[in-house]
Amino acid sequence: MNTSTEKTKIVEVAAAVLQRPDGTFLLAQRPPDKIWAGYWEFPGGKIESGETPHHALVRELREELGIEVQTSYPWLTRVYTYPHATVRLHFFRVTAWSGELHPHEGQQFSWQHVHDVSVEPVLPANGPIMRSLSLPDLYAISNVAELGEQEFMLRLEAALKNGLRLVQLREKDYSRDALRALALKMLPLLRQHEARLIINADIELCREIGADGVQLTGVQLAGLSERPDVEWCAASCHTAEELRRAEALGCDFALLSPVLATQSHPGAPHLGWDNFAAIAAGAIIPVYALGGLTTADMQTAWQHGAHGISLLRQAW
Repeated sequence: MNTSTEKTKIVEVAAAVLQRPDGTFLLAQRPPDKIWAGYWEFPGGKIESGETPHHALVRELREELGIEVQTSYPWLTRVYTYPHATVRLHFFRVTAWSGELHPHEGQQFSWQHVHDVSVEPVLPANGPIMRSLSLPDLYAISNVAELGEQEFMLRLEAALKNGLRLVQLREKDYSRDALRALALKMLPLLRQHEARLIINADIELCREIGADGVQLTGVQLAGLSERPDVEWCAASCHTAEELRRAEALGCDFALLSPVLATQSHPGAPHLGWDNFAAIAAGAIIPVYALGGLTTADMQTAWQHGAHGISLLRQAW
């Protein structure tokens, strides 16, 4: 088989993001007898014929690390072309396992934090995964219209103290000047807690005030030919086609909605968890579930392939 054929044939791989409660995750160094020796990667290995990605994950972690997976969630899928081969990496977040880590293949292990990765070099395919890991599980959407500005600011401060780290400012009845004033009021509080502010739809306002990113509407998603030049770009999606479009545009993450019936649109059609999972399956960017959810739905969202959940009223 010639080299070009080998590169076009996709090697299917299961990869594990082992996460501890303190937020650290495990990287393993490739042993001397393997290609890319010395590089650090998320542990895992090739999916064998007849295996599902999850079965391969369980087997590989048993063989490589000596542990038994107890709790895992499907997460992202990334395709990467190396000089020697093209790989499709099926990433799972593994949050519980039994047994003590043991390097069955002689590799080195290191627990790392996403904001302070101290080992190098890291395999190129794993770079975008680090960025995605820095996104929190909860994405809150502002609700100033119902709460009033003063009450909202009090609740925002309380939520930030309780760990909230990602907020979208979406107030459709606000004028641009009023929205700008509110954003400038929120920013110092968010910066104090190292939280990110995402502006709904208004790319120029995001740049003007130094917000962290923009949430594209469906209309913007369909009309843009290139990703806006902002640090974080998210997209609001309702279909598989829109999610694929967000990926192609280079968005960093997406909202997929509505999952369940919502208070604002009680009789409107909604996806349900099975359809959500079918659309999110194989996504190359983190997908947040939105619509009719509460904090109690977080684990259900993870089980169906979501990165986390997005809340409006329930966030506050």
